Amino acid sequence: MKKVLVLGAGQLARMMELAGTPLNLDVKAFDVRSDKVVQPISPEHEYGDLAQGIINCDVITAEFEHVAHDTLSECEVSNKLYPSSNAIKIGGDRRLEKSLLAACQAANAKHYFVNNKTDFDKAISTLSLPIIFKSALDGYDGKGQWRLKSQADAQDTWQDIEKFLAESKGSVKQGIVAEQMVPFERELSLVGVRRLNGDIAVYPLTENHHTNGILSVSVAAPVNSDLQQQAGTVFKALTDELNYVGVMAIEFFQVDKTLLVNEIAPRVHNSGHWTQQGADTCQFENHLRAICDLPLGSTSLVRPTAMVNIIGEDQVSDEVLAIPSVTMHWYNKGKRAGRKMGHINVSGETELILAQRLVQLSTLLPAATFPDLAEFAQNYLAKQS
Repeated sequence: MKKVLVLGAGQLARMMELAGTPLNLDVKAFDVRSDKVVQPISPEHEYGDLAQGIINCDVITAEFEHVAHDTLSECEVSNKLYPSSNAIKIGGDRRLEKSLLAACQAANAKHYFVNNKTDFDKAISTLSLPIIFKSALDGYDGKGQWRLKSQADAQDTWQDIEKFLAESKGSVKQGIVAEQMVPFERELSLVGVRRLNGDIAVYPLTENHHTNGILSVSVAAPVNSDLQQQAGTVFKALTDELNYVGVMAIEFFQVDKTLLVNEIAPRVHNSGHWTQQGADTCQFENHLRAICDLPLGSTSLVRPTAMVNIIGEDQVSDEVLAIPSVTMHWYNKGKRAGRKMGHINVSGETELILAQRLVQLSTLLPAATFPDLAEFAQNYLAKQS
């Protein structure tokens, strides 16, 4: 039995444990809040500190990219960490990410690095409005972002950014990446996996919908083969450059027939949760297969599937389970506004059936918690009719 240690003890580690058990893998997690190694599903069970966890495991991985660098260094020297600490750091720092994209000639939005007021002014003169300013570190779910649409708002925006930079703490200096806002048609993401020996498999592109800056719905269905090929080429270039091992997600903006990289995530990803019911091998199992040097499982789409995030709600109507091909995934978290509490996967034999089930699901979920799911579902249904 191989033993896997996950850095981070949230829902992604939890789903890795669930996927690893049938493979006879022992998955434990390092809780960065308590500094203890725990059982992801039953965190009340503790197994010592990080040093003990490193000694007791065969392989180390991470469920999030904002891991303290001293923790990554401690894991790296064990020669057990996959993906590498470098890959994880790149996923957690937009400046490093942009450098990687440049090295791989991966198309992305025009950008400028901002560390002070001079840089801020230069960014405004170099890029055209509207501009989005993103924190280089710790930004997720729409946090750490400022949108500048008018020159008249520039001074107020800079004051907010200046305060943010002054209050930022950590061993790595915070910074800002200014990006030309892209008039994209839709956001797509590609989840793929690379094994230790270089084998690669990618899942179908997934269309993402956001509500208040947080991913609310992802739909996996047959897509344009040219777009799929573009995305796959970028995935191979990035993962080969990093000698990457494990699952990586890449978020793209589609502009006409071209894909621009928005950001990368060196881990299993929210937009890949649909794979639990829509593919033979889910992203969590394939990540474990890759880091444990096992043959990769099929990433083909078995049936059109959508994932609906449950945000800030700890219960939904039991009638949801009466809808065919609906599966609940709760994370066992305490209720908090804006928190990802679980997700619902919905599948259909065709996109039309999937759309009909999404509409049915939307009628059973509270509009206050799922504010635009009904509109999304109706629009999706209209496209299939």
